[in-house]
Amino acid sequence: MKYSIFKSTLLTIAAAGLLASCGSGGAIVSPPIGNIDSTPLKTQALTEEQARNWKDYDLVTDTIPGMSINKAYTELLNGKKGKTVVVAVIDSGIDIEHEDLDGVIWTNTDEIPNNGKDDDNNGYIDDVHGWNFLGDIVDENLEYERIVRDKAMLPADIVAKAQKEYDAKVEAAQQEKAFYEQQIAAVEGFDSKLEAATGKNEYTLEDVNAVETGEDEELVQAKGIAQRVFPQYENFKNLKDLLQGEVDGLTALLNGDKLKTNYRKDLLNDDPYVWDTPVYGNNEYSGPDPEKADAFHGTHVAGIIAAERDNGLGVNGVANHVEIMVLRAVSQADEYDKDIAKAIRYAADNGAKVINGSFGKYHSTNAQWVWEAIKYAESKDVLFVNAAGNEGIDTDFTQVYPQDQVLAGAEISDNFLTVGALNFEYGSGLVANFSNYGKSSVDVFAPGVAIYSTAPNNEYRNAGGTSMASPAVAGVAAVIRSQYPKLTASQVKHVIMDSGLTTSARVVLGGDAEDTKAFGETTVSGKMVNLYNALIIASRI
Repeated sequence: MKYSIFKSTLLTIAAAGLLASCGSGGAIVSPPIGNIDSTPLKTQALTEEQARNWKDYDLVTDTIPGMSINKAYTELLNGKKGKTVVVAVIDSGIDIEHEDLDGVIWTNTDEIPNNGKDDDNNGYIDDVHGWNFLGDIVDENLEYERIVRDKAMLPADIVAKAQKEYDAKVEAAQQEKAFYEQQIAAVEGFDSKLEAATGKNEYTLEDVNAVETGEDEELVQAKGIAQRVFPQYENFKNLKDLLQGEVDGLTALLNGDKLKTNYRKDLLNDDPYVWDTPVYGNNEYSGPDPEKADAFHGTHVAGIIAAERDNGLGVNGVANHVEIMVLRAVSQADEYDKDIAKAIRYAADNGAKVINGSFGKYHSTNAQWVWEAIKYAESKDVLFVNAAGNEGIDTDFTQVYPQDQVLAGAEISDNFLTVGALNFEYGSGLVANFSNYGKSSVDVFAPGVAIYSTAPNNEYRNAGGTSMASPAVAGVAAVIRSQYPKLTASQVKHVIMDSGLTTSARVVLGGDAEDTKAFGETTVSGKMVNLYNALIIASRI
């Protein structure tokens, strides 16, 4: 999913021709108008402050489709204490020393740090802040590549599906590689043009906005591209690095390299297809890289949930009274079912009340392990908040893992909440162009475009995806469970679904202007998550 959001966004930009040249006591709120397409609420660009924190704003007051977080804290939570809630983040690892997270990291008080013993007898040695189920693994293969590689030991139906996708990917790879190489050349041209215009090697969006283009058409185009790209990627260098990553991956695919590597065996010495094995992994919470590069995704997710509020530093998390349990189980590519299932069980056994899962894939060798773990978490009253995926597709008709159902079938549990991503444009572009959707398989929508949050080494960056929408909702769930700890995971799920805002608008899906649907038909609830309303509803149960 981390790959797909970037690809979807880039293809949308390219298709547009941009790169072609080279609370209690309150009243429940509702949208102030019925048809947001005919009467758009916000036509001017967001200010820098609004852009960085748009998820916190209120639709009625600010005309921005955020989650009314500021309003909730001002009007409903001001001065209120809450019970501390542990939120498990199953992800790529977290920089636990980050200035905006170091005060909210969960500590296993039954474990004596660094004594080489399993003091609490849970099977994990020195698991002070969680566990790293990947050990030293950073790079990985996608699930369908691993299945093709290991097909001799896997069921024929699973292999056939994976082989079909692998063959199609190889067939398309040469053309895609040429496409990305063209975009790299285009981005380098835009960058050079703006470097000359600004007189700076490193320039900001503010510098770009100040450029006088005159009649220089190339400069006009470079400025326009930067104004589209910088809110999401911050600068052209980050975009170019992502493009180059795509080229490198496609080159490896064409060379057959993906079928020659087995990171799991070489670095972890664990069999992913056998459940009952000795404990594997370690307690390196940000992964093996001393620069913590692999921990970006998890650190960003953790900040959305729980970055320390009102401390004068970079960003406010959605929730206060929260501790983040670190469970590293997601590599640069697809996660293993075994790691996810064991991480879910670890979270449930060690006191987590909310789990965030900002990951996903479209092939699975041991989906049953994950489904059993989800039901186990339900038995422990744990809510699992899940990212819907970033391919812009209807997952009622394409199976995605993990989920709590097969396609549009019956749910296996009532503790699983799947989240699609909103854009900050309140209108037909309300649903992020990359976001998956589904009347049966996606429960709610939440902010997921250009979300500003923590990054490793005391930095802060924008990122987008349902990976960002999911932790926003996990944060809402944590606030509810903090203020109303007697509510069950199922009750919290339905409070969130029932209390959101809706709209009668038709929205564009998958970035295809010809593909539209009423917003209410894109999810089970037809709602946008709203913390203010959720607290009011929770107070009445």
